[in-house]
Amino acid sequence: MSDTDSTTESDASNGSTDRKDKGGAAIGSGFQERKLGKFADTALVRRLWKYMRPYRWLFVVCLLLLPAVSAVSLVQPWMLQIAIDDYLIPGEFDGLWFIMVVYAGTVVGHAFLTYWQQYLMKYAGNLALRDLRQDIFDHVQQLASSFFKKTPVGRLMTRMTTDTENLEEALSSGLVTMAGDLLTVFAIVVILMVVNWQLALASFIVVPFLIGFTAVLRYFLRKAYRTVRTKIARLYAHLQESITGMDVIQLFVREKVSRDEYSDINAEYRDANIRAIRWDAILYAVIEAAGSITIGAILWYGSGQALEGIVTLGVLVAFIEYMQKFFKPIRNLAEKYNLLQNAMASSERIFELLDTDEIIESPADPEPLPQRPYRIEFRDVHFSYTDDETVLDGLNFEIEPCERVALVGHTGAGKSTVINLLTRLYDIDDGQILINGRDIRNFDIHQLRSQFAVVLQDVFLFRGTILENLTLGDDSVPFDRVREAAEMVYADELINSLPGGYEFELAERGSNLSSGEKQLLAFARALILDPEVLVLDEATANVDTDTEALIQKAIERLLAHQTSLVVAHRLSTIQSADRILVLDDGQLVEQGSHDELMELGGHYARLVQLQYATTASTGGEDGFIEPLDHDD
Repeated sequence: MSDTDSTTESDASNGSTDRKDKGGAAIGSGFQERKLGKFADTALVRRLWKYMRPYRWLFVVCLLLLPAVSAVSLVQPWMLQIAIDDYLIPGEFDGLWFIMVVYAGTVVGHAFLTYWQQYLMKYAGNLALRDLRQDIFDHVQQLASSFFKKTPVGRLMTRMTTDTENLEEALSSGLVTMAGDLLTVFAIVVILMVVNWQLALASFIVVPFLIGFTAVLRYFLRKAYRTVRTKIARLYAHLQESITGMDVIQLFVREKVSRDEYSDINAEYRDANIRAIRWDAILYAVIEAAGSITIGAILWYGSGQALEGIVTLGVLVAFIEYMQKFFKPIRNLAEKYNLLQNAMASSERIFELLDTDEIIESPADPEPLPQRPYRIEFRDVHFSYTDDETVLDGLNFEIEPCERVALVGHTGAGKSTVINLLTRLYDIDDGQILINGRDIRNFDIHQLRSQFAVVLQDVFLFRGTILENLTLGDDSVPFDRVREAAEMVYADELINSLPGGYEFELAERGSNLSSGEKQLLAFARALILDPEVLVLDEATANVDTDTEALIQKAIERLLAHQTSLVVAHRLSTIQSADRILVLDDGQLVEQGSHDELMELGGHYARLVQLQYATTASTGGEDGFIEPLDHDD
């Protein structure tokens, strides 16, 4: 909403040229991938544990189930050894049925215990993720406007959706499953060492090499997954921008340019995924090769011991079964390890967002708001969106209670910035903004903003009914009050002409209404709030002449006893203001009524003459209307 000029600068993080917002901050140059990697894995796990802690009893139950799951699984090779050595080879089949029943029982028991372990893990993980998503959303709602000016929506959506989803498997099954797999591996090592330590050592000959290889591969996997997260964020950002600006793309026949940009970003995302898949495939292939080598080692060394009578055939079969079960959790650990690397990369990005401190906070002990009506004062206010560009330079003015004040000036003079500062969307650099002599920074920010109703040029309507948009979801607002406000701005007739009236369903951003119709609803919404101060920022810019006349008439009737601040480029809309403030380069250069300023022949008079000459030369309307009577 600032009035500063747009520029461009290079985004060093990805080598692309990102547009700046009007405040001068490079879009995408705020929180992003440049800080990734600063978090230690242990620190990330500790922070994730904050969300797991409330449901720790579920995780504890899952951990307690792990020994049982491992036990029933590891009993099965032992049952095979007994069946071979004690029954099949001697030819004694009388007790074999009991071994078969026990074996079948372990299979059923393993399935039953695994079901409950997996169910409880995913249940607990999803509860923790729900809390994490809620914290992210709550934090984002507190961030200052400056953050959203420099952060693409697509990049932010990636943090809040896909990055969070990447944590789901890690929280819901990854960590606990890895603990279970480690327990199984340890148990197998102990069992095999007890049964035959020489054969066990031969079986584990490749394990040290496998551990070393995995440790080296860890670096490349994490780097690959970080790159994937970066590329998908750019993809989301481009998608959001393209869909939002589809009308401009189609009207200016930019489909091919947009497609080529998307194709390049999509190809980068594909290549990043392929690199991650390549490292994943290498790890999986090495583990498979290690398993095959181990089975070969068992057959080679174990067969020799079997021929010498050192081990039985049942022991050899059991060893092979145990080693297959040994490498199954190893493979699972590799998969979960890749998953964990991806989750850690995502958690870095999520916690970076949660650590973003661009928040305009209320004081620890806020003062109560003063009694209405309000006297507003800007006292030597200085403000800059960037260090090298001053927007307001010692601005001073007052707005008396129930006074109607207009702000005019050329583009970039600081008009919209005044509204941003008054509602604390930004905080001033120096000076004071006072309400009844008290600094607005001393008030609770939510209570402060509730005293203002702001109607912008670009009206934002939410998906839902007209009634829900007018009340902003506040069911306590009486319907009579809604109807009265709609009638006052001549929106009631429009609403009743729509199917369902006040229950008419609006599309996203109110796209099934015209700009003028949306503006009428925005006025009705502002009136329902019963604000102490009504702020209009180019609020009639998107309406036709007839609609503007209706709105002007409603505003005159409404604001007879209410403080108002109007920002306007169309000077015809503010001629009836009690006082007009003329801004130039962030300073107040003139003030007075329309007639007084015209007689002065200064900045305001030149603006009026320029606008009149422009509308006259284009064959348009005068651009000026007679001031409406206050009682009209």
